[in-house]
Amino acid sequence: MTETKHDPSYLLETPFHSRVSEACKTNHWEDWAGYTTPSSYKDVELEYFSCRNTAGVFDLSPMTKYRITGPDAHAYLDHLVTRDLSKLKAGRVMYCCWCNEDGQVMDDGTIFCLSENDFRLCAQERHLDWLLWSALGFDVNIVDETSEVAALALQGPTSCATLKAMGISGVEKLKPFDAKEFTLDETTLLVSRTGFTGDLGYELWTDPGHAEDLWDRIFTAGENYNIRPMGSEALSIARIEAGFIQAGVDFVPALNAVRPGRTRSPYELGLGWLVNLNKPNFTGKQALVQEKQNGSRFRFVKLDVAGDKPAEHSFIYDKNGNEVGTVTSAVWAPTAKRNIAFASMVMPWGLPGDNLSAEIYYIRELTWKRVMEPCSVIEGAIFDHERKRLTPAPDF
Repeated sequence: MTETKHDPSYLLETPFHSRVSEACKTNHWEDWAGYTTPSSYKDVELEYFSCRNTAGVFDLSPMTKYRITGPDAHAYLDHLVTRDLSKLKAGRVMYCCWCNEDGQVMDDGTIFCLSENDFRLCAQERHLDWLLWSALGFDVNIVDETSEVAALALQGPTSCATLKAMGISGVEKLKPFDAKEFTLDETTLLVSRTGFTGDLGYELWTDPGHAEDLWDRIFTAGENYNIRPMGSEALSIARIEAGFIQAGVDFVPALNAVRPGRTRSPYELGLGWLVNLNKPNFTGKQALVQEKQNGSRFRFVKLDVAGDKPAEHSFIYDKNGNEVGTVTSAVWAPTAKRNIAFASMVMPWGLPGDNLSAEIYYIRELTWKRVMEPCSVIEGAIFDHERKRLTPAPDF
């Protein structure tokens, strides 16, 4: 029998691939961090509405996951990120960002405190080398466990009801950003009340060997709730509607930047609330202190754009026709019924009341059209439903 060797040029498959590939009727795939994942399954709009009206399931497994342990694990992470981690206790999750020495964002993500001195850092980018360099002087162990953890996001108003139907008793008591282990037929399942949709939702973390069984259980329990698998295109609509930024889309991670001036600081991404300049030294603090004193180069804003043509990759102009910003993400928001966009604006532009317009190109029957649509700055999230905060979580 001839041994079959893995070709490293091929994309990896997630632990859910047998189920995902069977459900993916569009055969529309993409590369996410070296894994093959579906952009859509059947219909993008139906997948989007599943996470707004019932429940949608998204395969999170390719998300980069680092296990950080050791006596200095907490001190190391507190030095790594800009946020104060003093209140991060076992069973809680925090959203954070971390910077290089110049105060430019490397990535954003979540930190799970699994137990004392035992953490999981979830991120978009792969930068194990940089994490190891940053750990010099700390007694910690850092392991890339991306392939060792299978994960699903279950998002939408009936997500809690689905989990209870699976037999996960007490899951409704989890508060936003809580994480707790449950036993499911002698299998340990970590459930966190987290997500990327701005809705009621959970993320489920398990051993890859139990992945297929977890998928089957979720869809059996959620059958009466019209549960659907959800691809990246539907998730992108939801996250823009909820006001969430994405690395590699809305900003260039500092480690990947080639050209000077293309990276952004937390203040320039609307993440200033994640920066605590009062805590002891952390990577990038000196640069961020100076920026706070001298001002930022850019302002990150949400825009309400006239018309129904998404302003993808558009330039933003002032009333005199000067280019003052660039759109990073754009979508027609189905629930909000609004044409919205994220944009990086040159200071001092991007304040409510600014007279702005977006240059939008679109194609119809092989003919390109150009329109200049007025747009205004939005304050707050477009989609911010109270159910994402309700505890205990209702069934809906």
